[in-house]
Amino acid sequence: MTIEEYLRSLEPFVDDAYGRQMRSQFQSMDGKSELAMLQSPRKDEYEQLCRAVAIMTPAEKQNAALLTDTQIERIAEDARADKAVVAIFINGYAIKKLKSK
Repeated sequence: MTIEEYLRSLEPFVDDAYGRQMRSQFQSMDGKSELAMLQSPRKDEYEQLCRAVAIMTPAEKQNAALLTDTQIERIAEDARADKAVVAIFINGYAIKKLKSK
């Protein structure tokens, strides 16, 4: 699975009603629900992820599961995306790749 395929796999669940319910149920004290973001991103989060993937170099896309924190942070900054959202997405992709082996 490529990083683009992983991103597209999230699209049907953007702003999903059930996903919003799960996010609210599992949110932390500050209102965040990081793990649920991987299953049902908000529209703004998905748009941030699309920008991040779009600006990645072919080498970064090919080795997305191996990106360092510094590389992820730079990609997020360049894409004007939340660093945590991009990091969670990349980590989710890495886990998905490991499971598929």
